[in-house]
Amino acid sequence: MKQVEDFLVELGTEELPPKALTKLAQAFHDNLIASLRDNELSFTDSEWFATPRRLAVRVLDLQTQQEDKVVERLGPAVAAAFDDNGQPRPAATGFAKSCGVDVSELEKLDTPKGQRLGYKAKVEGESASKILPEAVKFALSRLPIPKAMRWGNSDAEFIRPPHWLVMLLGDQIVNAELLELKSGNQSFGHRFHAPEAITIPTPSDYEALMLEAKVNPCFEARKAKIRIQVEELAQSVKGTAVIEEDLLEEVASLVEWPVALMGKFDDVFLQVPAEALIATMAADQKYFHLEDEQGNLLPHFITVSNIESSNPTSVIAGNEKVIRPRLADAKFFYDQDRKHSLSSYTEKLKGIVFQNKLGSLFDKTQRVKAVAEWIASQQGSDTTHAARAAELSKCDLLSKMVYEFPELQGIMGRYYAAQDGEHADVAQAMDEIYMPRFAGDKLPETTTGTAVALADRMDTLVGIFGIGQAPTGAKDPFALRRAALGVLRLLVEKHIAIDLAELIEVTMSQMGAIDLVADTQSQLLEFFAARSQAWYADNQISAQVIQSVAALSLSTPLDIDRRIHAVNTFNAMEESEVLAGANKRVSNILAKSDVAVETLKVDPSFFSEDEEKALFDKLNNIDDVVKGHLNNADYEGALVQLASLKNSVDNFFVKVMVNVECEKTRNNRLALLNQLRQQFIAIADISLLQK
Repeated sequence: MKQVEDFLVELGTEELPPKALTKLAQAFHDNLIASLRDNELSFTDSEWFATPRRLAVRVLDLQTQQEDKVVERLGPAVAAAFDDNGQPRPAATGFAKSCGVDVSELEKLDTPKGQRLGYKAKVEGESASKILPEAVKFALSRLPIPKAMRWGNSDAEFIRPPHWLVMLLGDQIVNAELLELKSGNQSFGHRFHAPEAITIPTPSDYEALMLEAKVNPCFEARKAKIRIQVEELAQSVKGTAVIEEDLLEEVASLVEWPVALMGKFDDVFLQVPAEALIATMAADQKYFHLEDEQGNLLPHFITVSNIESSNPTSVIAGNEKVIRPRLADAKFFYDQDRKHSLSSYTEKLKGIVFQNKLGSLFDKTQRVKAVAEWIASQQGSDTTHAARAAELSKCDLLSKMVYEFPELQGIMGRYYAAQDGEHADVAQAMDEIYMPRFAGDKLPETTTGTAVALADRMDTLVGIFGIGQAPTGAKDPFALRRAALGVLRLLVEKHIAIDLAELIEVTMSQMGAIDLVADTQSQLLEFFAARSQAWYADNQISAQVIQSVAALSLSTPLDIDRRIHAVNTFNAMEESEVLAGANKRVSNILAKSDVAVETLKVDPSFFSEDEEKALFDKLNNIDDVVKGHLNNADYEGALVQLASLKNSVDNFFVKVMVNVECEKTRNNRLALLNQLRQQFIAIADISLLQK
């Protein structure tokens, strides 16, 4: 029976970067587990711990010694190893010597290539205590550390200076020296509440002892505790705490013993747009904000302290003192910005370079204006609103508020445009131009915002591709992949039936004297096609379905989307497998034909088999219905009709020979198959749906 013990490794350090903490902890765990598996040490479970001052991994029921193994070595063929008198030849003696044994100790082993000399040696398993130091060293060396530090006169490097190293297998210390630290069984608790050394008897004692020392080592438990504390405090003032996951992760990475405290700020600051106050509290101070039942910002904040203070009111007062000048700055910037209209910044855009070869931000807004007007006209929406929104779309970048808080671009533009008396759609478009900001983000609600959002992205895509700076490999400095996906989402999810090829042409026509590379349009269409395929793959659409539509080389995303989903539904139908196979067979037959099948017409008088007449009648019976579905872009309805051909197609290929000697009969059957093929190819290349 295998002997097992729990294993614990903990590396204590100076404060680790909060935004990298979970990534470091997960990598440390995964690297260590990979090394244990490579060394064939079994275990039942594992977990990682992380606080600002420590990374730790605990492995449960770790095998304390590798299993003994029998290593088999194969030598020369038996026929070549001995002479006719049975005496060993050099091949045999050389092999025996390499194994460290006499020829008499070798065995004759049966292999697929005949009998060969072999040697089976028993290799004793290594103890875990000897393997673990190298395993931990490996795990630490593979951490995702962008820039390592050195400390003192040490040659060692790590993300932050390390201070202690715990390595325990059961109740025994695993002797190791890593990062110039000798392993032991002593850890340390909270920097202020429990700074003394703590002896860890066994790995199973770890959490309880840490909690006694005011350290909650489990990251997820610490997050959960923060959430509960914050929500309870919010309820005490009849508010709701808005807990963004990213902020919660960061706060949990900053504290070892979280204590939530609620502070207050002056009501006068509520005159400032809530987004600006929230940005100030979250970005600078890591505070959670509160809202009332109507979603309005409350003049309260919740901070999470790393100490259990005997005088919490003093800590709260300190936080209120710190946030007051920051909110005052936000109010000052807002008040200053309101002294100027958004349009007053238009001329100043001429002094801000968008890209050297593509001109200033002013030049960009003029191009976007023309394209947005065209898109709005295609949507049947107000072109004057689209034009005005495009003109103003970059103006808030020159405001004091956006200069201080870049993440508020668009949001502040919406406030300032509304204050200036701009049309509601124009004001809302100031924010909507940036939607979607990230994968899964919401889309613009207004047609004006949609038009400008599309035009702005298309101008960037056409411009950057046009000057020969398309993204290569992982490099994408202008975020063109994200821009392309944004265009696809806008066209598809807002149901805009615009052909990308035409949209690219319209955008290119606004580039004026900018010298674009000759294949700008074809490059962009390929780029969009790749983004589209990746998008559908991410949404669990099979590669065969995607390729069946991609084979038609279409460029209207809304139409492509309808076909993709229709084919995906069809592919799940029982009839699809037979019809896909039949389409493949038809495609091959037509491709090998030495006549131009598109010029052939079916003549029923040449039918000699009931099955070809039945297929012809079935095709004609559903033809008008299928065309009606196609005219309405109802591809799913069309495929449902075509699925009814299954039996007729099946019977045709069972009973009818296509390539017969009679030319008229052969051509007539080729024409019939071409008619069948054209029904499907009007939607997608169904022959690619091979399961």
